Amino acid sequence: MVANEGEGSRFNLVIAIALAATLLLVLMLPMAFAAGKDTAYSAYDQSQGAGQITDVRATLGNGEVGDITGLGYEMGNTISTPMLVNDWQNPHRTLLMVIAPEKPIGETEAQAIFEFVTEEGGKVIVASDNKNANVLAGKFGLTYYNDPLFDNDQVYEVVNEDGDIERHPTNVWGLHSFNKDISEMQEGELSTGCSDTALATRTIDSCRMPVMYRGPSGIQVGGLESDDPESNDYVERDVNVLAYASPGAFIDILGDGSEGNVENDAPGDIALSVRIDYPGITAMDKLRGTGSSNEYGELLVTGSIVFFADDEVFANQYWTLERAQEAGLDANCAGATCWQRDISGGTWSGNYEYVHTLIWDMMEFDNGDLAQSIATGRGNFHIVFDESRHVTGVASQPFIETISTIVLLTSDNFLKWLIILNLGLLLLVSIMVVPEKANWRHVFDLTRFRERPTKVNSSDYRQRVQKALFAKVRVFYDLTRDQMALKTPAEVQTMIGDPRLVELAYSTSRTYSPQELRELLIAIRKWGKK
Repeated sequence: MVANEGEGSRFNLVIAIALAATLLLVLMLPMAFAAGKDTAYSAYDQSQGAGQITDVRATLGNGEVGDITGLGYEMGNTISTPMLVNDWQNPHRTLLMVIAPEKPIGETEAQAIFEFVTEEGGKVIVASDNKNANVLAGKFGLTYYNDPLFDNDQVYEVVNEDGDIERHPTNVWGLHSFNKDISEMQEGELSTGCSDTALATRTIDSCRMPVMYRGPSGIQVGGLESDDPESNDYVERDVNVLAYASPGAFIDILGDGSEGNVENDAPGDIALSVRIDYPGITAMDKLRGTGSSNEYGELLVTGSIVFFADDEVFANQYWTLERAQEAGLDANCAGATCWQRDISGGTWSGNYEYVHTLIWDMMEFDNGDLAQSIATGRGNFHIVFDESRHVTGVASQPFIETISTIVLLTSDNFLKWLIILNLGLLLLVSIMVVPEKANWRHVFDLTRFRERPTKVNSSDYRQRVQKALFAKVRVFYDLTRDQMALKTPAEVQTMIGDPRLVELAYSTSRTYSPQELRELLIAIRKWGKK
């Protein structure tokens, strides 16, 4: 008995050590992967200052940046995965912002976002300068280059800290429309800059605005099989290139910055931004009525997705003019000849002006079927930042990974914290109360005589052997119990074939000694084998 108690204590110790080691690995491994990596392009982390997108969240939500007051959208974020977008409430009133995906967007996530736009009427903005967003872009017939764009024509100048002017072909500007393809705009529309009045009154269909890029890549615009009206998979959509790089721009594939090198891709139509709309999607929401008679019903909405060829379009450094001036930019490209040659009017005050108006144009504010009580309030529309694509802090990484896993189980806040609490309690109980494991070896114990099983009555031996025979025959002929029961004795005897075994099965007068039954068991075991 003393030996057993010692073995039980050692077993408890081993379990406790294993649990502690597992807990340590769960905490340390995520921290090790995140070590040495800085958080960037986060809407919630301000540690990197200009390299984050906290100003975007502030000006879209209820914050303030300088003299710019937030628009009042309902803000949120997802730290686990965008696979759950189609479970969100009112997807047609929700915008997902995927800015600078530092981790590649997978096939499952891309498919979920594709369905969010094309089936639920959701809105998405994707900003990347590499191939991490290519799986998602490919769903819409687009491809991101994985190398920087050089444009010696659409370039702006920066005044560095020493007061010197720097001009680098990766500092690119582009003139953007809001909802029209550049190639389809009239000359008068192409040369008209969006004035403050046009932005305030949302008369933006026939003007363009400058947007600053820093180290962009480019976007190739292709097609899909579903674009063919004669295809069985045809889906109506409107593809618009909102801005192009200059015709002389090229992708620096070789990394030598050589414009004349034929190996550096220069197709002449490299897109900086592309918008794709899917009209006529059915959604459920409050319908516009008279007075307070708004009722839920079906209405038609438009799913929209916009791709930018650079994540720094949204960076704090370029979001407002005040921040940009700190980095050496100004409203007129620091003296360089920029968009003034192509449009009349329309100075640059930060990328926020264009993006704010673009988001308004993507949302359902002008949907005549949507209840006015909803359409007139930005607080009824949601903007969600995808934080799952970013590297998080070392200390917060284990918590983020845990929450990411739990969110896959439920998106309810109460249930999420309930699961976390239960996991903690389970781990605590496992450490404190480890159950005794029964010893598998036979231990001679006088107190357990009564627990020994009773012996089988010798009169039951023959019945057991008969059951074994019938089971072997039934399985051999692939019969169910019901099918076997329907067989006549003559049929069963024919199926058995062996006279000795037939006698065992049906003779009522024959008696067998234990030795004879053992021999019959051997015969049953061999029966059916060649």
